Amino acid sequence: MAHDPESPAPTGLFTPALYPVAGFTALYLAVAVAAAVRFGNIEFVFYIGVMLVLIVAVAFVYRAVRLSSGALWALSVWGLLHMMGGLVQVPAGWPTHEGATVLYSLWLVPGRLKYDQVVHAFGFGITTWVCWQALSAAFRSRGIAAKPSFGLLVLVWAAGLGFGAVNEVVEFAAVLLIPNTNVGGYVNTGWDLVANMTGATVAALLIGRFTGRDSDSSP
Repeated sequence: MAHDPESPAPTGLFTPALYPVAGFTALYLAVAVAAAVRFGNIEFVFYIGVMLVLIVAVAFVYRAVRLSSGALWALSVWGLLHMMGGLVQVPAGWPTHEGATVLYSLWLVPGRLKYDQVVHAFGFGITTWVCWQALSAAFRSRGIAAKPSFGLLVLVWAAGLGFGAVNEVVEFAAVLLIPNTNVGGYVNTGWDLVANMTGATVAALLIGRFTGRDSDSSP
């Protein structure tokens, strides 16, 4: 997952490093669009639109920050997990929250841990790592090697939590705009935030542990 801090920055938006991950992402998004339209899942048509906006944003961040290929693939896998969560139907009889039928509502540990919460933790852990790479790039542009001090780790941890809060705002918008969503209520939002914090905390700890070993700017 590491990237060479001394390698030249990309000169264009689309570079060879983007092609495989872009192809993978485009493939599963095409399948997701077809499935959402086929089954009339308006909620996920909305989320796919949001994801397309995020993909464009990530592409520009990649150009400016020089994200590692590992971060790009992790972000893409997060998108895939999200698409699966809202579109894949679980078999009858499997434990789900309030009888919902999609993968997002599946209890991995009945009454304790849902698929949704694992995806939140993974995604905002990756987001925290991306924030570290962006911060490292800002330091590097000034000729300074970023070191994972407690203050900087708290900063990227808080940034990960902030992006997690934005995600909850997007879900709230879906509730207001679309009838019969699977977003859940206040307790669900609270557990989402706990999962976001767990992922961000693990990512910050890994950054602090592994970045300190050498001059690399990724965990």
